[in-house]
Amino acid sequence: MLRHLDIRDMLIIDRLELAFQPGLNVLTGETGAGKSILLDSLGFVLGWRGRADLVRAGAEQGEVLAEFDLPDGHPARTVLEEAGLPTSDELILRRINTPEGRKTAWVNDRRVSGDVLRALSDCLVELHGQQDDKGLLDPKNHRVMLDEFGGLHALRAKVGAAWREKAGAAKALDAAEARLAEMRAEEEFLRHSVAELKKLAPLEGEEADLDTRRRLMQGAEKMREDVARAIEGLGVNGAEGAIVEAQRWLDGVVDRAEGKLESPLAALERAMVELGEAQAGVAAFAERLEFNPAELEMVEERLFALRGLARKHGVLADDLAGLAEDLSDRLATLDGGEAEIGELKAKRAAADRAYAEVAQELSAKRLAAAKTLDAAMAAELAPLKMERAVFETRREEATPGPDGIDAITFTVATNPGAPAGPLNKIASGGELSRFLLALKVCLTADATGLTMIFDEIDRGVGGATADAVGRRLAALAEGGQVLVVTHSPQVAALGAHHWQVTKSVEQGVTFSRVVPLSVEKRIDEVARMVSGDTVTDAAREAARALLSGSA
Repeated sequence: MLRHLDIRDMLIIDRLELAFQPGLNVLTGETGAGKSILLDSLGFVLGWRGRADLVRAGAEQGEVLAEFDLPDGHPARTVLEEAGLPTSDELILRRINTPEGRKTAWVNDRRVSGDVLRALSDCLVELHGQQDDKGLLDPKNHRVMLDEFGGLHALRAKVGAAWREKAGAAKALDAAEARLAEMRAEEEFLRHSVAELKKLAPLEGEEADLDTRRRLMQGAEKMREDVARAIEGLGVNGAEGAIVEAQRWLDGVVDRAEGKLESPLAALERAMVELGEAQAGVAAFAERLEFNPAELEMVEERLFALRGLARKHGVLADDLAGLAEDLSDRLATLDGGEAEIGELKAKRAAADRAYAEVAQELSAKRLAAAKTLDAAMAAELAPLKMERAVFETRREEATPGPDGIDAITFTVATNPGAPAGPLNKIASGGELSRFLLALKVCLTADATGLTMIFDEIDRGVGGATADAVGRRLAALAEGGQVLVVTHSPQVAALGAHHWQVTKSVEQGVTFSRVVPLSVEKRIDEVARMVSGDTVTDAAREAARALLSGSA
């Protein structure tokens, strides 16, 4: 509930402090006095998108502060918690604007974004104004309104999730079919390439090994002669024989050398060991130089085959093994493509059935909600002097989508026997206002802690009809808070609290003021609304009668 509104330097308001009360609050004044500025300022602190030039001429900045009561369980508390803001029984919104259009906002002294303000405003205030009936007239909004009335948010979200599953399954199937079609176009190439690679069976690192073997075999003849000489030089007729002979001669004198030959003899022993390893290594290499001449031809053929296949596929020879695996996988996918397509078709069909089931459930709930709304509207229209009017919520098949399969349209027939039609073609201005009021009463029946603002909702009506509108607003305000900007004396007389908006020029500067009215001042204001600029005694008597009738 809105408790205080403090406005500073906004358009023609220099300083204004208002303390609103529970129940029906009415604001009256001559046209152009500043009632719309008051609502613009409230919308500004709530983060609504509106006019940019709000700062009073010559002021450094404009500022609006709004204070709300926030009882336990109020939906705004959830918004605060999700934004990481502290909660209490009091909520203070403050927002400033510079002449350059820079805006800064705070919630309970914590700086916040405009998005947080707007999320809070959805829980705090609902404005129904002269432009509000555009939403009522646009059938695109009727489905949302019906879902709000029927409390179908969760079910509609479920339909949206099922639609996304359905769309995802269809997309996955389309992608798989496209991949399969693409692979089928290269099926002949895949099968030939896989067979060719499988037959060759390339191994990683094989090219380098084959190239080494080939060069080794190509130079084997020359190397065999050198290796043979090396073997002979290392053997008994060479190094081995010389070392053995040296050991034999030293063994004969070691006893008389007083230990001086023991270290040299040990070194010769080690030399014999190293010599043995060298002989073994050279011998092994010599064995490798012994090969069948046909082996060279075989090595060369395989090496050339590997390199040729690598050039064919535009890869390195070492990558042929990976290519073979990749092409084999693609071929396996192709061979198993029909099975995958079948599985994806089954998934899509299941998603289609799931969507159809939940969409039909939502459609049935909407039909039930439509009947309840039509009955509720009939009950609301009677007190508004439209008991002969018929409000009907029509449902037609719509293209399936995330919001279901229903197109919802609000239609009216204002006279018995007259055909029903869209609101904007059937209802007059005054009738539109009353339809709007009735619909908003129905839609907000379960709203808690919401301040409702009606900006000239009574336009186009007068007399008993205006009185009926005022009484419905007063009933709507019971246990809550309603703010009404009105030009109707009948509506103004029914307010529990009355403020007058005036405009004056002081030293060449225009200012707008808002003051609470005493009983006598209220009589004068209602009388002005009855008679116009000249307030007569008869107008005052009429005002007293209206005010006493509202008591």
